[in-house]
Amino acid sequence: MSAQPAYKRILLKLSGEALMGELGFGISPPVTSFLANEIKAVVEAGVQVALVVGGGNIFRGEPLAKAGMDRITGDQMGMLATVINALALQDAIERSTGLQARVQSAIRINEVCEDFIRRKAVRHLEKGRVVVFAAGTGNPFFTTDSAAALRAIEIGADLMLKATKVDGIYTADPKKDPAATRYDTVTYDEALSRRLGVMDQTAMVLCRDNKMKLCVYDMDRPGALMKIVMGDRSFGTYVDA
Repeated sequence: MSAQPAYKRILLKLSGEALMGELGFGISPPVTSFLANEIKAVVEAGVQVALVVGGGNIFRGEPLAKAGMDRITGDQMGMLATVINALALQDAIERSTGLQARVQSAIRINEVCEDFIRRKAVRHLEKGRVVVFAAGTGNPFFTTDSAAALRAIEIGADLMLKATKVDGIYTADPKKDPAATRYDTVTYDEALSRRLGVMDQTAMVLCRDNKMKLCVYDMDRPGALMKIVMGDRSFGTYVDA
């Protein structure tokens, strides 16, 4: 592990469910405060940090679409849920750490946050601000995994991280299959062909074709994010082209 960060700019993808903690719904303040302090340590080490957050802790459009709701309407409602989560993260980061944070939305909602403008986002990062990207891609039928891959490529991130509840990618669900083994590294083609469920296929193909490195790691492990950005590859599973 090097004394200097191994990456200058990262994008961290959080699911909405990750913000629930022990709750069955909504946002857990202890979880957002924990994440804020993990991010603070990384920023103070000289790493620029952007976030993409989902909305599944508040609303998921796909199940309602299967129950009869218009899919586009459901997805638009899901985009609004991600804005709520992004604002919660912005508040936690600024209140708990003293860092500055900006929310940029893919849909126009100027009374509460900025529009997504790539150059402006990069400028915020260069000034040491944390940027939280909300509302997915702004389009229905695209997941927040795809939005994270797209934003990571657009801002020129050196590494995209996906925070999960397990410490990497396994051959099978480790909670269901005790014999499942963890990959240290895997290629995007292997992840796609083996249907490992890392991210949706659109996101993985975007990352593969644009040579975006991905690390899947356990977000609940204190200090893991810092170890990863400092180059310690014993945490998580790495995916590349």
